[in-house]
Amino acid sequence: MVQKKIEHFGLNVVSMSEVPDAKSSTVYKCQLNDGESVYLKIPFSHLKYQRELESYEILRGRVAVPELLDYWSGSDEEPGAILLSDLKGEPLSASSSESIAYQVGELHAQLHNITPPEHLEFKGIKNEFPAWATFVEDQFFSFAEDVKEVIDQSLYQKALQTFQDMKSQLPEPVGPSFIHMDFRPTNIITDGEQVKGVIDFESVRFGATEIDFTKLYRDYLSLDTNIFHAYKQGYTSIKPIIDLEAVLPFYRFTDAFNSIGWCKRRGVNEHANFLEENVARLQEMV
Repeated sequence: MVQKKIEHFGLNVVSMSEVPDAKSSTVYKCQLNDGESVYLKIPFSHLKYQRELESYEILRGRVAVPELLDYWSGSDEEPGAILLSDLKGEPLSASSSESIAYQVGELHAQLHNITPPEHLEFKGIKNEFPAWATFVEDQFFSFAEDVKEVIDQSLYQKALQTFQDMKSQLPEPVGPSFIHMDFRPTNIITDGEQVKGVIDFESVRFGATEIDFTKLYRDYLSLDTNIFHAYKQGYTSIKPIIDLEAVLPFYRFTDAFNSIGWCKRRGVNEHANFLEENVARLQEMV
C-alpha cells in the first residue's frame, strides 16, 4: 500500500522511516534522491484525511505549517494520502527556552484567531461551537462504553458523576475559533531557538478555545511555571487568553477519560503505557 502511494506521487525514494508517536495516522519520512525529505501521511480514516486537507486550505499564508505538495483522495478501501514538505526541525522539547515558549504561545493564538470562513463550505471540518456543550458531552459518552470495559467500576461511576459536577461549573465558551484538538509538543516543530510551525490537523474543529490548551498543558506548560508564563505572554501578544484556571481542570479530566477510551479502541496492549498514564490521572482527579 505504501509503495502504491509512492508511485502515485512519483517519488524517487532513497530511504524511508516510519515516524513514531503518530497516533491517528501512519506517517513516513522519505529521503529523496535529490537530498530533500518529504512526509507521506496516510490518515486513519477518510474523514481525518478530509480535515487535514481542508486545514491547509484554511491555514495557508496565515499560520506556519508544512507545504501541501500533493494529495490522493483514496478509494472505497483506502482513506487517502497527503504529501507534505519537511519543516526541517524537531518536535518541541519539554526543556525548551522561554523564548520558544513565547513563540508557541504566538503560534497557538494565531490558530485561535481564525474563525469559520463565510465563503467556504467544508466536508470534514465542522463548526461545533453553536452546540458546544452537546459536543463535549457527546465526545465524553462516546468513549464511556469503551472506558467501562477497562477500568474499575467504582472509578467509572465516580468519573460519570465528576463529569456532570464539573461541567455545570464551566464559564460560557469563547469562540468559534479554529481549534487543533491535539496541540502538544509532538505536533510543534522547532529548530534551535525558532518555532518552525505546527503539524497534524486530523482532529481539528471550529469550536471553543477552552478545550485546546489541555494537551499542551499536560505535556509542556505544567512542567515549568516560567515556561507557562512565557507562553501566556506570547499568546496575549496576539489575542486575549481565557481564564485557564476555570476550564483546565475539567478538560484535563475529560482528556484522561477519553484517552482511556481511545486506548481501548486502538488496542490496550499496543498503547499500554498511555493507558496506564491516563488511568493514573483519572484516579487523581475523581
